[in-house]
Amino acid sequence: MAQNKIITGKATDKKDGSPLIGVSVKTSLTSPGGAITNTEGEYRISVPGNATALVFTYLGYVSQTVNIGNLTAVNVSMEASSKALNEVVVIGYGTQRVRDATGSVASLSPKDFNKGVIATPDQLLQGRVAGVQVTPSSGEPGAGATIAIRGAGSIRANDNPLYVIDGIPIDQSGTSGGYGVGAGSSSARNPLSFLNPADIENISVLKDASSAAIYGARGANGVILITTRKGRKGQGIQFSTTTSVASTAKRYDVLGSDAFLKAVASVGANAGPSSSGGVDYGGNTDWQKQIFRTAISQGYNLGFGGASNTGSYRASLGYDDQQGTVKNSSLKRFNGRINASQSFFNSRLKFDLQSTYSNVKDQFAPITNNAGFNGSLIGAAIQLNPTAPVYDAQGRLFNLNGYNDAGFPTGNSFRNPVSLLNQIDDRDNINRYLNNLTMTLQLFEGLSYKGNFGADISRGLRKTFYDPKVIGYTDAIGIRNQNFPSPTGNGTAIYQYNKLTNYTTEHTLNYEKKFNNNSSITALVGYSYQTFKNFSRNEFGFGTSQPGVLVKNYNDFKTHLAYPVGDSSSYKLQSYFARVNYSYKDRYILTGTIRRDGSSRFGANHKYGNFPALAAKWRITSESFMPKDGFFDDLSLRLNYGKTGNQEIPSYASLAVSQLDYHGANPQIYQQNVDLKWQGNRTYGAGIDFSVIKSRLTGSVDYFNKSISDLLFYQDIAQPTNSPKIYKNLDGDVINKGIEVGLNFAALQGGKFTWDISYNMTFIKNTLKNFKNYIVTGNIDGQGLSGAYAQLITNGQPLYTFNVPNFAGFDANGFSIYPQGIDVSTLQGSPNPKFTASLTNNFTYKNFSLSFFLNGATGFVIYNNTANAFFYKGNLVSGRNVTNDVAASKENPLNSGEVSTRFLEKGDFLRLSNATIGYTFPLKGSKIKSLRASLTGQNLFLITNYSGLDPEVNTDKQRSDVASKGIDYTSYPKSRIFTLGINASF
Repeated sequence: MAQNKIITGKATDKKDGSPLIGVSVKTSLTSPGGAITNTEGEYRISVPGNATALVFTYLGYVSQTVNIGNLTAVNVSMEASSKALNEVVVIGYGTQRVRDATGSVASLSPKDFNKGVIATPDQLLQGRVAGVQVTPSSGEPGAGATIAIRGAGSIRANDNPLYVIDGIPIDQSGTSGGYGVGAGSSSARNPLSFLNPADIENISVLKDASSAAIYGARGANGVILITTRKGRKGQGIQFSTTTSVASTAKRYDVLGSDAFLKAVASVGANAGPSSSGGVDYGGNTDWQKQIFRTAISQGYNLGFGGASNTGSYRASLGYDDQQGTVKNSSLKRFNGRINASQSFFNSRLKFDLQSTYSNVKDQFAPITNNAGFNGSLIGAAIQLNPTAPVYDAQGRLFNLNGYNDAGFPTGNSFRNPVSLLNQIDDRDNINRYLNNLTMTLQLFEGLSYKGNFGADISRGLRKTFYDPKVIGYTDAIGIRNQNFPSPTGNGTAIYQYNKLTNYTTEHTLNYEKKFNNNSSITALVGYSYQTFKNFSRNEFGFGTSQPGVLVKNYNDFKTHLAYPVGDSSSYKLQSYFARVNYSYKDRYILTGTIRRDGSSRFGANHKYGNFPALAAKWRITSESFMPKDGFFDDLSLRLNYGKTGNQEIPSYASLAVSQLDYHGANPQIYQQNVDLKWQGNRTYGAGIDFSVIKSRLTGSVDYFNKSISDLLFYQDIAQPTNSPKIYKNLDGDVINKGIEVGLNFAALQGGKFTWDISYNMTFIKNTLKNFKNYIVTGNIDGQGLSGAYAQLITNGQPLYTFNVPNFAGFDANGFSIYPQGIDVSTLQGSPNPKFTASLTNNFTYKNFSLSFFLNGATGFVIYNNTANAFFYKGNLVSGRNVTNDVAASKENPLNSGEVSTRFLEKGDFLRLSNATIGYTFPLKGSKIKSLRASLTGQNLFLITNYSGLDPEVNTDKQRSDVASKGIDYTSYPKSRIFTLGINASF
């Protein structure tokens, strides 16, 4: 009898070379047994010595028979017969075919991404996925974003999903916000800006608890899995470059100098020369032109990769220089990345390495979230008297309040925007290292062990310097209950250090087996241990050694804090998890998941939490009663239930914590709570997947119901007590329920011309139930608005519902009418959209391609805090500018601008977000494999009735650690961008 021999190999998709998972590999003989390909598309099979061929079968692909002869390695490239259903999606700790997915998972590849100037990964998928709302805080390069997957779920400030990059869950900190020194504070930029979008191969979004439960404690807000590019056979060298031109899409419609003087006169104020007490300083300054610019950005990416039968590699370098449309704002990023894989001993042992280094240098314009009626850079510019010059007669930056005998500006009621740009220098420098080493060992046929070690290390320093002659910063700086010298007249230096260290160790066992009746089982068990350390140190210097000069060296300041301030922390996560997926005759599919998480953040009585999930799928078209050539090519029903958890609280929230101040006191800032436990998220839902017209039209419809309970909250304690606050769980349930629809249609598939359409929409309702508390948030800034707020979290309403007095216009004398009274606030609407949708059209004709992407939202409102703070007629009396609409209104100049529905507006919009036209050059006999040129436009038009710059905005106006949403306060404007790109491979 002939001896058996071992054959190894890999099965890939013929179109893009991606690995195929679950391909059945058998001999042409009738002997039992066989093998299936693993998550890398690899297989290992023992065959009789007299076997002549291998048969490769995969549902939805054309079967192949390959003669083996004396071969010991056989690779196949398989052609899809129904592409959409056989696409592979990344799930937690593995991959899966779309047709086998029981949970709600959305997957995007580079062809689906938003194009143009992209600073962070969330911008790639903005508007592209049903049920996922991405709201940037502003249009600043690298701005932070609020990401809600199937609705808002937390009343605290962090409601973002978990990001997992190449299997490593990352900590979303490491960047510093601007420290308030008299003109408000600013939000930190997006910590994900370290990742080069050009390195991303796939983004998968785990939307329901059945798919996210494998991440347990950290999956409550959904999970976003990012997979980076790997080496492929014949990949060679790829090079791309882009040049972009950006301008503000919209500016404030404020008065010019002539119209301003007429408006001042119309309200009875002195519009004469300043020498006679009037507001006319003789200039004609467009202050928005002084702060905005046409921004030029450039990007360069170089990649090199390849693969053999036993390994693959890809190395890449990237450089981006993104200018902001506000002067003194930019993001510069350098990236280096290596992905490598090598197998040994006939693919029994495999090592994978992913290594990233990134250096990000940000420059910040002085734009803050809460500057009050004086405004920071944008607030100062839009209300500044247009007759005021940039410089006075002595060549100094103009100051309405003048200068003292020592040559320093006086007063804090006026800020010259050019002074803020020229005399404040604010930059950071962040180095981040993300490394992941994985070993996979095939123990025996169907069973493998995987060990994974990851390190995420970030080192950042933000340096901010204030010139002693900066105008309008005369207030003392308060640091831990003690006042320090003001920037104006002294000069100030602030160093903010951040050191972030995250280590991940994971061990998993994976089992795969395929049965002769077209059934299969895959199982996973694992252990995970993560440690997080966040070191923070803030240092302050006062009084420069060179009076009147902008010094940019901390050691050149005469006075420093006695010791740095900063709240460093660490925490640990320990987890056990398991998942089983069973498919019976490729017809009935069942997935069960369980994860047990332990977190050092919680109280002694609730360190651990259990997070189970169960999902099922019935492939109806596989039933005998369904006609083989019927209307449906594929029809499936999915059901799911699962529980996840949320641990987004400070590391020591369950302990009694004290904080040292500069008076030598060490007051307790919050109390111990041994019963602090996980915030729970329970989700159930159902979905239908279908394919018709020979798979030209595919789609899915999902219903979901997500309930969040045991709400984590930072609560005030009735005094007297040891401390004013405590972290605790509040009774109540945040309910998000809705319907998602996703459709893909190959409208035309001719030889020369193709047209593909993708559409998604989401209907969602957010409600807080069984809640007995009454929590206010949404701070509003402006003249006379100290302590004002606009939002309420209360039972029976959506989160962040606006609760303000009802404004009914002006009376005959021009004063505001409040039918219920100015002191009576009523519930007025929610910032959470009830409906979102997007539409993508992709066309190709010969070598040309055209795509455009529209997205929109309805059923939500925005509070225009910018208008509330600056645009009311009384500003004209004090010589401040307003918009044309305000100047023409019937408002009395003595009318006060109270928080009310006067500034609450519908945010409904439709936007042409992205459009690209490209041409691929025909190349024959050239060393250049491919060459493509493209022109992309971003934010090309916006249809909305919102009077502000843009309704997709979310200034951070949180109050007492309670999140806010849908408030617009002098936000960095969104840009309209045109990008020319060249892509080549060699």
